[in-house]
Amino acid sequence: MHRIYLDHNATTPVDPAVLDAMLPYFSSDFGNASSIHTFGQRARAAVETSREQVAALINARPQEIVFTSGGTESDNHAIFGVAQALLPVRPGTHIITTTIEHEAVLNACQALEKQGVAVTYLRVNREGLIDLDDLRRALRPETVLITVMHANNELGAVQPLAEIGRLAAEVEVYFHTDAVQSAGKIPLDVQALQLDLLSLSGHKFYAPKGVGALFIKSGTHLRQLLYGGHHQRGFRPGTENVAGIVGLGKAAELARLSLERDSARISLLRDTLEQGILSRVPDSSVSSANAPRTPNTCNILFPGLEGEALVIALDLKGLACSTGAACSSGAVEPSHVLTAIGLSASDARASIRFSLGRNTTESEINAALELIPVAVSQLRKLSPTYHPA
Repeated sequence: MHRIYLDHNATTPVDPAVLDAMLPYFSSDFGNASSIHTFGQRARAAVETSREQVAALINARPQEIVFTSGGTESDNHAIFGVAQALLPVRPGTHIITTTIEHEAVLNACQALEKQGVAVTYLRVNREGLIDLDDLRRALRPETVLITVMHANNELGAVQPLAEIGRLAAEVEVYFHTDAVQSAGKIPLDVQALQLDLLSLSGHKFYAPKGVGALFIKSGTHLRQLLYGGHHQRGFRPGTENVAGIVGLGKAAELARLSLERDSARISLLRDTLEQGILSRVPDSSVSSANAPRTPNTCNILFPGLEGEALVIALDLKGLACSTGAACSSGAVEPSHVLTAIGLSASDARASIRFSLGRNTTESEINAALELIPVAVSQLRKLSPTYHPA
């Protein structure tokens, strides 16, 4: 059975070119990047090349890139770093975020609330987008940080970062974005967007798991979270994961060079998948269909079903997809993202995310369009809650 993988927002396969770039740093070039001998300096040179490659992907300066273990660490460093740096000198410290952020952001903000930081959670509309007027109204003299994700992991909806960046700059408030689901998929320019902080994760764009980066604009007042040596300007002490960093750099280079071509091709396949499902599956609908979205993501509601049952049924037929965020799979509660856009708990549980990738083919999409309607029909026949419209 040829298995079809439509869960690229959960993770992506390591690109063969990325793996090839990494392999020497597990064997011949195994040195510690902090050592001054030849072994160490070869590793150091590789790390700095990767820093340049990641910086080029988002139009930053290399010295503004700090390597991390992934998106969660980067988000936590940005949010705790700003809040805890300013809390002692800014009583009533206030942060603005949204209700549909990844748990790495939401749980960090909730932890800060216990430390006395005030947090405003902006609501989103049916398309998953914030209202800029709500953001303006939420600003206070005590506001120190706006953290709004670039692209949502479940919907693909893309927030108006340029407008948010202009507003943040006007009021001199730090601006962070979780770009884990947009990096490598759509253009990113930290200067044009007036960002102070940006998080990304390698395994979302064909690098290995366990490596990511945080862009820290020069001059940003940020408290370090970890204490140790003086690695990465003191922002992130600890021996660098050289092989992982090399993989991240190579993946960033590949993404930058192929982004426009990949985006056009994947977007066409995504639209084919959506239109095919809507035409073949009664009562189905696409969430955030009218919002700007990442080219690879669609979230489809199949009323009358349990999403996890459909995921299992499709997996048995050889197609991998998900009910939402991978780190939330198995959760009893419905997706906080889908309920935030106005879906009922039952409809949120009946929604499936399909996320395409660089290696997705037209024949795979055609095969998926044969499998999905059959699986939905079979499950609906067993469902006591499905009543055709």
